[in-house]
Amino acid sequence: MTAPSAVRVVDLAGGPFLMGSDDHYPEEAPAHRVEVDPFAIDACPITNREFAAFVAATGYRTVAERPLDPADFPGAPAENLQPGSMVFTPTAGPVDLRHLSQWWRWVPGACWRRPEGPRSHLADRAEHPVVHVAHEDAAAYAAWVGAALPTEAQWEFAARGGLSGAAFTWGDEPRPGGRIMADTWDGPDFPWRLTGESGWTRTAPVGSFPPNGYGLYDMAGNVWEWTDDWWTTQHPARAGTPCCTPRNPRGGDVHGSYDPAQPQFPIPRKVIKGGSHLCADTYCLRYRPAARRPQQIDTGMSHIGFRCVWDRAGPR
Repeated sequence: MTAPSAVRVVDLAGGPFLMGSDDHYPEEAPAHRVEVDPFAIDACPITNREFAAFVAATGYRTVAERPLDPADFPGAPAENLQPGSMVFTPTAGPVDLRHLSQWWRWVPGACWRRPEGPRSHLADRAEHPVVHVAHEDAAAYAAWVGAALPTEAQWEFAARGGLSGAAFTWGDEPRPGGRIMADTWDGPDFPWRLTGESGWTRTAPVGSFPPNGYGLYDMAGNVWEWTDDWWTTQHPARAGTPCCTPRNPRGGDVHGSYDPAQPQFPIPRKVIKGGSHLCADTYCLRYRPAARRPQQIDTGMSHIGFRCVWDRAGPR
């Protein structure tokens, strides 16, 4: 299934909805009511074709393509001080899932043009979501088209597709009728063995799976997506109390977004949403509207992309 090319931006009426979840990971709690104003959102994540048009028009260079300053990375090996990005690398067999470094590798030369490194290319991937974009890269594209990156509340409202409190963008069953509904890890053995049932081992062309109730594609799986909210470890404890439903809420502040486990890297983090093709039910059940993760703003990866929002729909 492919998203109709004419449907590029979807107008949403906004309104109140139940944000977050009390039933899954602690960072998603508490579930609380918020309200968002009307807005418009891309029907699909931004593709390699669309991002290439931006680069051709502006000469923009992504963070992953820029030279690194050794002063910003004290103690880093010289071979790592080259432009590059983080690439998912399947393991040869079972590994300790507590250590992400076993399947994530810094690859010099990896960037949006070469998703797996210097020997890779975008042939036949024009309609796949662009990856290896840092937050500022996504924001630069959004500004170029006269848009913005969504807030976490906007993104989650859109992802829910009108289904209040449902676990997934399509309902409460992970595979209704046995059907695969999103580009996620389709085997039980993460990060080394896939069944191939979905037809894709990494990203898929946008619109390859059914849309949600709002006609939006890939709001689950394929790639995580940047939002413009600073990371918080939980939603506000008193958010959405009967006396006051927050309207157009935003995340925390830049200083609160730092990772206390890595004080040597004072790099702020934004919220990413939606899960990716690496979400496995046995490891990372995060291809759900409520799911959220922190991402350092200067770090793109091979499973992170984005889409844009507008105050109102306009020509693209």
